[in-house]
Amino acid sequence: MNREGMAALLVQRQDAMSRRDWARFRETYAESARVESPLAGQVTGRDAIVRASEAFFTAFPDAVLTNDPPVIDGDRATIVSEVVGTHVGEILGLPATGRAFRMPIVFVIVVENNLIVHERRIYDFTGLLVQIGVLRAKPVS
Repeated sequence: MNREGMAALLVQRQDAMSRRDWARFRETYAESARVESPLAGQVTGRDAIVRASEAFFTAFPDAVLTNDPPVIDGDRATIVSEVVGTHVGEILGLPATGRAFRMPIVFVIVVENNLIVHERRIYDFTGLLVQIGVLRAKPVS
């Protein structure tokens, strides 16, 4: 896949995620795609990826991702983003806290045959839990 094709695929993925258009989002992944994240663990397959993404946006329905331009190298891309939102739905059995959060997130993506085959989501899950009030942390002195 050339750079322009990769960039177009990433725009489609982001646009679909922003619009919560899960059918279109699903189309950006290969049938056997795998996603790894601190929250969802490792999920395999388009439907499982959509379910994991829907679960996040159910817990944080106002979540907005702001992306830096992707760094594309051949069949790989890295996207540095920031997500902000409010915890208003249950996630991992944790009831809503109504607390806001702001978190940097990095997506490392591998593409084959014009579809995402692997995606690793890297973020500070513990920091998220502290911000939404599920965990307590002592400030550094």
